[in-house]
Amino acid sequence: MAEEQPQNKKEKISRIYDKYFKIFLLVPIIFLLFSLIYMGIFYNKNKDFIHKDISLTGGSFVTIYDKVDIGDLRATLSEKIGDFNIREIYDLVTKEQKAVIIETKLSGSEIKKILEEFLGYELNNENSSFEFTGSNLSGSFYKQLLIAILIAFLFMAVVVFVIFRKFVPSFVVILSAFADILMTLTLVNILGIKMSSAGIIAFLMLIGYSVDTDILLTTKCLEKNEIKINEKIFRAFKTGMTMTLTSICAVTLALIVVRSFSAVLAQIFTVLIIGLSFDIFNTWVTNASIIKWYLEKNEI
Repeated sequence: MAEEQPQNKKEKISRIYDKYFKIFLLVPIIFLLFSLIYMGIFYNKNKDFIHKDISLTGGSFVTIYDKVDIGDLRATLSEKIGDFNIREIYDLVTKEQKAVIIETKLSGSEIKKILEEFLGYELNNENSSFEFTGSNLSGSFYKQLLIAILIAFLFMAVVVFVIFRKFVPSFVVILSAFADILMTLTLVNILGIKMSSAGIIAFLMLIGYSVDTDILLTTKCLEKNEIKINEKIFRAFKTGMTMTLTSICAVTLALIVVRSFSAVLAQIFTVLIIGLSFDIFNTWVTNASIIKWYLEKNEI
């Protein structure tokens, strides 16, 4: 009797899924259209796909190793500088402030003068450090990162087509990966996150994270055996969700640990969490629904 109850529950879910799986596809279609429209408007307005930070636009990085009142510093810089960013570095255990990093498009001499007026003493090699990145170098690096992402995506697409050798299953895997990246990019821009070079690299990592569950699902569904398609999807779902949720938990824990002392790692982990969350949606709604529709239509 105890075994029959889960079985009946699974059959009930299966019947509901059979009835509504095509309707479920409307949700990702709406999300995808919204993302395309939003990114089109965003690019037309900003002439770029992201909000870039100093590492991608060029500017000065100043690290002050003394304790600084962040509120007063931010208020002072707001009056004199249009675009800047302040980050604090803490001791992981004591939470004691160890350093403050200021990022701005001003030259080193200009920001040094402003900071010395605020602090009331001279900045030197012992209490601070200055780094400057030119806009040409940053722009060139940014273009190379975009090219790397494009090449990685194209190679991924080629590998997927070689593996499955069927247009629809291969196309759906690639579509899901593309949707993961596009939706993540859209949410990052909506949240106003300024992307660094590390953030761009996170999107490169997201390509690999996106396709693993899609390939798992598609491989299971295309296996030639007597198992029904819903059972194949359910088995792949259990394995795939275990993989994705484990990754999300690990990355979330890492984000909590590093966010106070490493903005670079924090941004990478933030992008991965957003992307993995969208991957759940695109794999188990978009990919699963389309592959089920394809198999049933072709009586495979």
